[in-house]
Amino acid sequence: MNENGTIPAIEMRGATVTAMRDNSFTVVADVNWSVAAGEFWVIAGQEQSGKSDLLMLAAGLMPPAGGSFKLLGDDLQDSGEGEPARRRVGFVFQGGHLFNQLTIAENIALPLQYQKDLPDAETAREVRRLLELLELTPLADVTPANVAANWRQRAALARALILRPEILLLDNPLAGLGARHQQWWLRFLDQLARGHDQMHGRPMTLVVTADDLRPWRQARRKFALLHEKRFIPLGGWNEVEATTDPVVKELLASQLENTP
Repeated sequence: MNENGTIPAIEMRGATVTAMRDNSFTVVADVNWSVAAGEFWVIAGQEQSGKSDLLMLAAGLMPPAGGSFKLLGDDLQDSGEGEPARRRVGFVFQGGHLFNQLTIAENIALPLQYQKDLPDAETAREVRRLLELLELTPLADVTPANVAANWRQRAALARALILRPEILLLDNPLAGLGARHQQWWLRFLDQLARGHDQMHGRPMTLVVTADDLRPWRQARRKFALLHEKRFIPLGGWNEVEATTDPVVKELLASQLENTP
């Protein structure tokens, strides 16, 4: 428990994160990190800094190579443990990772079909709810290969939300999106953090990764940096702007440099 007597949503103590594709290779070492329920974290880092690997560990999809890790109070030292906690976590991969042989609606329905024994009519109703909420209804019967990347990413978000998770983890969700879609995502994620009506009004715990910090400027968020195999908490936005760390400065400048 933390100092307030509540159970953290995510808690790592001296955790070692290894690469997804090679668990003999350490990408981040000695991670000490606690995420309270309802917090919104942005984990920044350059390419190949271990952002995706850290997020996979935080989701309970891979175990730590060392140290301890708890998800919603459950000890996940062994990847075979903690299945109830993992079911309370939604995950959005960079690029969506949708199944091309399924339609957008069928992709969104998958978590319900795997984890809940619902009548077909109830499943269809839940899918329609997410299609409407994320403005995907016209694309319901289209396969991902025939959908623009902006909308595939939203479909992946819908799939992650259909079980109404307590924690939502998103791997670089703004990557490759146009300005209009970026603004939609920023607004929608803030609504989830505050408590969206469609999620029963409960504030959601969010963790996103980013290689560009500028779009995430917001006082309520907490920030951390991955650099040279270290997890470095930065604090709030004021602390981010005030830092002299050259890597953070680069992440703050990247959007401006890429703007036509």
